[in-house]
Order: sequence, then structure tokens, then C-alpha cells
Amino acid sequence: MSAEPVVFHFDFLSPYAYLAWTQFHALAAKHGRTVAPVPTLLAALLSHGKTKGPAEIPAKRVYLALDTVRTAKLLGVPYEPPAAHPFNPLLPLRIASLDGSADEKRARIDAFYSAAWAKSQRIDTEEDAAKVLDAAGMNGRDLVQRACTQDAKDRLRSQTDAAIVRGVFGVPTMIVDGAMFWGVDSLGHVERHLRGEGIDARQELKRWMHVRPSAQRKDA
Repeated sequence: MSAEPVVFHFDFLSPYAYLAWTQFHALAAKHGRTVAPVPTLLAALLSHGKTKGPAEIPAKRVYLALDTVRTAKLLGVPYEPPAAHPFNPLLPLRIASLDGSADEKRARIDAFYSAAWAKSQRIDTEEDAAKVLDAAGMNGRDLVQRACTQDAKDRLRSQTDAAIVRGVFGVPTMIVDGAMFWGVDSLGHVERHLRGEGIDARQELKRWMHVRPSAQRKDA
């Protein structure tokens, strides 16, 4: 069995990434793996793909609310409407990217996710972020100050750029032994892969990549 960590690309802005995060550590540990979380700016992924987020499309925004409530109830995890959405996730993502032990990094991510998606608290301002971290037993002001440095800003940008190069287009994206899985509804595929029973679709992919469009939308 491989001991390579499983990679978890996320943005606090995504409720689907929150829901996947609540399950991912237990899933990885069940198969003797650790988790390598990678804060990744969803807005940059969307801009690179020239697309919009679900919350920016009215009909999808409604469906997102219904679907995430259903999923949270099925998973048995706390889930409440956020204080605002979309919100600016830059500061908490930079804080989550700061150096620290695996436990320290997880504690920061847990705190922000719980605040945003289980307690309807804001996490986007310096004051709000510090309060959330303080409440979780961390030095919020120190972490906020460290996250406001150019090094912290460059680190998040570098992580996001690397994700784009790797083919990441949304969150949550999970990478297991080089295989990529997107969305909370891919957790079943992740588990099958970790069991050594993953479905290898690479040969079929080659065939699909030869398909060319015969029509194109005028506004595309």
C-alpha cells in the first residue's frame, strides 16, 4: 500500500469542499494515508477556465442550496447558510497556507470551515478571521499578520498556479496516486482507488480526446 499523502485542493468559498473536508481525513486514515491540504483560489481557477461559479448563476445558486443541504443531512454534518456568499476567501486561504505542523494546519482549516459553514460566521476580514482563530485556541492576530505579508500572498498564488498547471479546474479536487477526482460526489471513486479497486479510464480517455465539436454556441 502506498504511503503517499492524498492531496486535497480546496477553497473556503465552496460548500462542496467543506462537505468533502468533513469526510476526507477519516477516509484517508481508513486506508493508512495522510492528507495534504492545498489552499487554492477558486476565483483564479474559474477565470482561467473562463467560466462562472455556481453561486453566480441564479438557477444554479438555488440548486446549490438544495443539494448541499441534502448532502449535509445525508452525511450528518452541521450545515448552516453562510453570513454572505460569495465572500472573499483570500485572507483565510493565506492563513491556511502558512507554515506549521499537519495538526496546526488542519486546526486552522477546521476552524474556518466550521465558522463559515456550520455557524454562519464571517471569516473574510482581519477582525473576523482573528476572532475565529482565537476561539479555536490559536493566536489569531499573529496568524493574520503573518498572512498579510508578501510571502504569504505569493505562496497562495503559487499554489493556485501549480494547481492550474496540474489540470485542477474546481474545488474540491482530490489527487490520489496521480489520479484526479473532483467534487464531494467523487468520494466513492476515491475510496475505491484507495482500496486498489479504482476504475482505470485512461485508455477510454484517449478515445474521447479525439472527439471534435461539430457546432459551437455563438456567444461562446
